[in-house]
Amino acid sequence: MPLDLILNLGLPIVLIVIGYLVGRALEQRHYASIRERERALQGVIALNTRFVPVGVKAHGSQLVSGGVVVSSDHFKTFVAGFRNLVGGRMRGYESLLKRGRREALLRMKQQARDAGCTLVIGVRFHTTRVAGKQTPAMEVMAYGTALDTRAE
Repeated sequence: MPLDLILNLGLPIVLIVIGYLVGRALEQRHYASIRERERALQGVIALNTRFVPVGVKAHGSQLVSGGVVVSSDHFKTFVAGFRNLVGGRMRGYESLLKRGRREALLRMKQQARDAGCTLVIGVRFHTTRVAGKQTPAMEVMAYGTALDTRAE
């Protein structure tokens, strides 16, 4: 009987703890990668304005985009299930969306830099829910018009 109790209660708890630890480690590693790439791409300016800023000479335009699908880990999904019962902010999902937006923006800026552009205007985000209820995932797409502002 005690072995059954340990297996029935202990195993789910162990799996939840492992999910939390692994998810946290992967999230921290991803944030470190994001910070590093944000420093590397800080020369590519992204604005949500529709027009080229006054005083900026720009030529050559092209559409650039960056997309990412991010998935929640099982621990966040487990905690969100409890949060659904009582209501309130779902901070785990908020961080998931924040990571997704930052990653999509970085991919868009990288595409602009690869095209030789230093400015992206008209930046917009589009978010879509992907997958089923078991493991929520979101697609985040960032897009805009890349302009070359280097002297001709």
